[in-house]
Amino acid sequence: MFIRAYLRASTKDQSADRAKDIMDQFVHERGYKIASYYRENISGTKLERPELARLLTDSHPNDILLIEQMDRLTRLTNSDWETLKKKIQQHQLRIVSLDIPTSWQALDKQQPEKNDPVTRAVISSINNMIIDLMATMSYKDWISRLNRQKQGIKKAHEQGKYKGKKADHERHKKVIYYRHVKKLSIQETAYATGYSKAQICRIQRLNILNNLTDEQKNF
Repeated sequence: MFIRAYLRASTKDQSADRAKDIMDQFVHERGYKIASYYRENISGTKLERPELARLLTDSHPNDILLIEQMDRLTRLTNSDWETLKKKIQQHQLRIVSLDIPTSWQALDKQQPEKNDPVTRAVISSINNMIIDLMATMSYKDWISRLNRQKQGIKKAHEQGKYKGKKADHERHKKVIYYRHVKKLSIQETAYATGYSKAQICRIQRLNILNNLTDEQKNF
């Protein structure tokens, strides 16, 4: 059995390693050691995640997929969560989440009372139900945050205070560097910077406009 820790942060500005120490301590207290770490900066609302896919590919039956809390693994819609869950089940991985105590029994070395097949089945059913519930709550929490953000923007618009999201000029420079100096494709640049392909194209257009003379702009 290998313990594979999945560490995710939503943006490039956040540290995916934020929970590494507490996960190391959690595993150490149970007499184990984390075999490998999979880090990525990408939204939990995205089903396709390179490092999560690599974790699944590397895994063996009965390995542990360790996460800090369920929203690090999923903020997916119900249908996308079912898709991801099936992939995890196909690889015969067991999810252990620090915020779901019923999942900790997968790391419990001393559980003689749980050797009874009926007891194990009951515990497994309860654990799966809680995991599904927490996955649903993670998605609903994301939707609530999105709605609050939209309401805040709308209110700021009405009060004439909304100035829009400030551009990250350093990341914009990276886009131009990867595209025009490194000659990476739009898809490769998107992966390297964390932007979508549509954002890459928009940044390129803005760069072209910014480099035009006033005469060219008015042509």
